[in-house]
Amino acid sequence: MTQKILIVDDEPNILILMEQALEALEDEGVELLTARNGEEALETIKTEKPNLVFLDVMMPKMNGLQVCHIVKHDLAMTDVYIVILTAKGQEFDKQKGIEVGADLYLTKPFRPKEVLEKSMQVLGF
Repeated sequence: MTQKILIVDDEPNILILMEQALEALEDEGVELLTARNGEEALETIKTEKPNLVFLDVMMPKMNGLQVCHIVKHDLAMTDVYIVILTAKGQEFDKQKGIEVGADLYLTKPFRPKEVLEKSMQVLGF
């Protein structure tokens, strides 16, 4: 079964940077998916069942915290590893991310190498 990573961000430059950071995993057969808002992310998670999701918080239609809560609590998709990736770096924000079920909370700007290493760890490479 193909492993999948979903990158969710409404900022095109972040999507491009994330895809570049993770492109080495495509050589390992990992499929990279993208979504530009919370609703699109939720639909993609339901239909594609990615192994790993990098999720922005501040997005149109539905924010990342809402998406994370729905996936982890309402849909009980606990096997989906969710990384909140956001500019909101206050301790309060991090606590909120953990409360909604995020597995990891990273702040922007992020290091592409760190994103790749974490992805490899989660996917078992």
